[in-house]
Amino acid sequence: MTLTVDEIESLPYRPCVGVMLANRHGQVFVGQRLDNDTPAWQMPQGGIDQDEEPRAAALRELWEETGVSPEQVEIVAETADWVPYDLPHDLVPRIWKGRFRGQRQKWFLMRFHGSDDQINILTSHPEFSEWRWLNPADLVDHIVPFKRAVYASVLDEFGPLI
Repeated sequence: MTLTVDEIESLPYRPCVGVMLANRHGQVFVGQRLDNDTPAWQMPQGGIDQDEEPRAAALRELWEETGVSPEQVEIVAETADWVPYDLPHDLVPRIWKGRFRGQRQKWFLMRFHGSDDQINILTSHPEFSEWRWLNPADLVDHIVPFKRAVYASVLDEFGPLI
């Protein structure tokens, strides 16, 4: 499937949530995407199911991607607005069957009250090959370039609360 620039720009954004999971040391969880051979770190994120509230979707995605349960976190904040990003044009036809130009995301800052051994990325549908805690100042530099503006925006909003 090939799409023109005009066709891509007419596509909607996929509704999505993201989770900035912070530990007691003020570090942020990131996972290396399993489907990428090059460095492609990201925070947990995923689509919102039909009739699902963003907060519920964020807790579900966190569980599905990290094994961290709602009982192990405290929701500290959510972004005031939805944060959109566009996929690079060459990826649009290959991701989500070419139905979306990118995502618009509602982000949640969650404080992790568990221990590292309670994080399990070997879930029933793993998305990450490895994970680690990063200092917030190092976060944006480790993210794929097309998502860096989103991460910078989320970090600006949540930074003082981490």
